[in-house]
Amino acid sequence: MSRVILKAAAIAAVFALSGGVAAVLTPALASDEVFVNDQGVAIRGYDPVSYFKGAGLPGKPEFASKHQGATYYFASAENKVTFEANPAAYTPQFGGYCALGTAYGGKFRTDPSTGKVVDGKLYFNKNPDVAKSWNKDIPGYIAKANSKWPKVIGKSIDGG
Repeated sequence: MSRVILKAAAIAAVFALSGGVAAVLTPALASDEVFVNDQGVAIRGYDPVSYFKGAGLPGKPEFASKHQGATYYFASAENKVTFEANPAAYTPQFGGYCALGTAYGGKFRTDPSTGKVVDGKLYFNKNPDVAKSWNKDIPGYIAKANSKWPKVIGKSIDGG
């Protein structure tokens, strides 16, 4: 059974048990579209703000913040405060899934070593080899990925 169906069933059960208090059903939550590990941590624990300062750094659990159902770690308290002031400015595009994979209509896990800020937005790719291909036509792949993303949302992850 899909996550969406399970969530809809859970919401319907809460609705019934609450005596019919109005509830809004949505086909998927935004958090479903953020690539996280088994503990719900985005970017494999890397600090999203650090990419905007020059290089991706591992975050620390003591500097954690939640956004759209995902937990983000930060290398410093300063980076955490920066993120919390404007999370949308620092969260990865395409939910942190592979930018090149998204351009081709797929959804792939990513490697934090591939993080790259382009025109003020953070992108990741599946691995360094895929990132090399993406680097050959970044504007073109971003345009393709932007057009494909609405169709990718809700898809299963295609590969490792």
